[in-house]
Amino acid sequence: MLYAKVLRSKYPSARILNINLDEAEKIVGVKAIITAKDIPNNEFGVIIPDQQVLAKERTYFIGDGIAVVAAETPELAKKAVESIKVEYEEIPGIFDPLESKNALPIHEDKDNNQVIHHKLRKGNVEEGFKRSDVILEREYKTQFVEHAYMEPEVVIAVPYENNSVVTIYGSIQNPFACRNAVASVLKIGFNQVRIVQNHIGGSFGGKDEVISSMSARAAVLALKTNRPVKLKNTREESVIESYKRHPYNMRYKVGATKEGKLLAMEIEAIADSGAYACQTPFVTWRSVVQATGPYEIPNVKTDTYGYYTNNVYTGAMRGYGSPQVIFANESLMDELAQELGMNPLELRLKNIFHDNSETASGQKLDNHKVSLEEVIKKAADSINFLEKYKEYSKEQKADKRKGIGMAISYRGCSLGAEAVDAAGVILSIQKDGTLYFYSGLAENGQGLKTAFSQIVAEELGIDIEKINFMVVDTLISPDSGSTVASRATLVGGNATLDAAKKLKKKLTDFLIEKYNSSHKELIFKDNSIYTPDQEKLMSFDEAASSAYNSGVFLSSYGWYKAPKISWDEETGQGRPYFTYVYGCQIAEVEVDIGTGEIKVLKMVAAHDVGRSINPANVLGQFYGGISMGLGYGIMEELDINEGYINNTNFDEYLVPTVKDMPDITPIIVENPDPNGPYGAKSIGEPTLELGAAAIANAVAQATGKRIRSLPINLEKIVVGHSLKKGRKKK
Repeated sequence: MLYAKVLRSKYPSARILNINLDEAEKIVGVKAIITAKDIPNNEFGVIIPDQQVLAKERTYFIGDGIAVVAAETPELAKKAVESIKVEYEEIPGIFDPLESKNALPIHEDKDNNQVIHHKLRKGNVEEGFKRSDVILEREYKTQFVEHAYMEPEVVIAVPYENNSVVTIYGSIQNPFACRNAVASVLKIGFNQVRIVQNHIGGSFGGKDEVISSMSARAAVLALKTNRPVKLKNTREESVIESYKRHPYNMRYKVGATKEGKLLAMEIEAIADSGAYACQTPFVTWRSVVQATGPYEIPNVKTDTYGYYTNNVYTGAMRGYGSPQVIFANESLMDELAQELGMNPLELRLKNIFHDNSETASGQKLDNHKVSLEEVIKKAADSINFLEKYKEYSKEQKADKRKGIGMAISYRGCSLGAEAVDAAGVILSIQKDGTLYFYSGLAENGQGLKTAFSQIVAEELGIDIEKINFMVVDTLISPDSGSTVASRATLVGGNATLDAAKKLKKKLTDFLIEKYNSSHKELIFKDNSIYTPDQEKLMSFDEAASSAYNSGVFLSSYGWYKAPKISWDEETGQGRPYFTYVYGCQIAEVEVDIGTGEIKVLKMVAAHDVGRSINPANVLGQFYGGISMGLGYGIMEELDINEGYINNTNFDEYLVPTVKDMPDITPIIVENPDPNGPYGAKSIGEPTLELGAAAIANAVAQATGKRIRSLPINLEKIVVGHSLKKGRKKK
């Protein structure tokens, strides 16, 4: 095996005048060096193919690769990279998406810097504002955030293995997306690229396009040298090259009656796409659907945009366009409640969705239980929200002051109108009664293997230990798209249930015929098969062996396609998702206004999951999501200055540790959904999207100062209080 190393750009925006490989090629042990001219097709992208595998004529961000070396050892590869000489001509960069709107195009083949514009129009906002007694206009801002998975990205490309042109192993979140990208780059068929997902050390949406780029580079080198090639990022390389959560600039205007009834909302949200389009078109689409929050508002005008800059590019991260707008709209609700002189719980209950409510996109919520009021009341009761809100609203004179805040959300389940939403599995019973299982969706640490295996075990009445869950292999597993959007249990679980039911029917039909039985159904339980009157026919193992020896085919494809949805690009009206989940989180904080230190004391999270397939896994999603929401709210921020990233490791990029975690009260709410397997829906992303907003509202109550940008850090609190004191003295 050879080891690869990437030479990355020296400048975030520059023209490449010359690349000199002479010294590097002379180093003994260097087997190949590739640049953009060696890439058959140098641009790829899931939505807009504008991402360079290696920079060809110019660099667009600091993480752009210039050349890749394959050598006998990592040390030799590093030495060779350092020997490559590149001549650049710097080009003035654009680093603010607000400036990018009116600037010359960063990508010269495009007319402007706009990646996407999504619109939503409902009612007449001008009339709504005219009828409003109170109108608030606010601006909110969020930051770049790093995924911070423990394992950096790594792939190994093996040429001509198992009749494929190239096989790639790695920490790959979305094997089929990776396959598609590599096939496109190499200009070969999908059936000639084999992706095998290894156990993955965290992703949270992050190991997608960056892994596709690395896989393509490794594949080109493997084919050039006819040897396996390993490409692994260091932590610093990972932070520099990998995409981030989108920063948003948001302007909100809301109108309401003096009684607190919402009448109109107008929103503009501008996302920084960075150097490439990546997932920006889909991320901002989810934002436009959910930007108004889970509130009945008759008049809405929403515009979401993405603009190119020369910053690190942005893509999928847990929450996918919802944490940003939830921070804004839930902060806005608290500000409106204060303006109206009512508590934030009262304002929310006046306006939230109920059964048969109509969303901003005109969708009637008539096919599932709308449980917003239930999750709000369960969360509020568990922490005594009203009593504490009243107590903390009194004047606090000590330096350490407490506050409590809430945030609520509704979230569309699965992909929605972003893409085709279907998934498949292969389930096979062996003649000894054991099973193997291939899923087209990937286990990325969320517990998919456990949930799917439980569904099979439940349906066939067998022990879960009988099931061998295989890794995703794109030459065997059914193409199920990407493992994103909290869709695995919902869509993949339905495909799993479909496969299990098909095999159950095959065994049932075989046994009924074998015993000449008058029964139409049999009972599968306790590793055995029974008649409806509880007569045991035989063990599951015996049934499998007997069926096999009788020529019964005991393998099955399971497939599930999500219910029909709709979306009008011009008006933003339709049914963008076939079902939704609902959540409420409440944060209790203590803030030292002298030092600015924020301590999150307690978090309550109530989420409707439809049906909890595995409660322990669901609780894991609660704790992990709350941790990430806390980091997003008060400490995490990628420090970017004119395109350069200053905090490239965890000594300076801060993530929550065990010492930062509050007491957590998780509340699993179950209202089985007719479209879910056993009624299950989504939970992976909803637990993350609410934390920052709830903490922001709690900090505002504790300090009396509203901070409208994330993260809510020490400097903003201390400076804010110093300014406030100064005004009082004057």
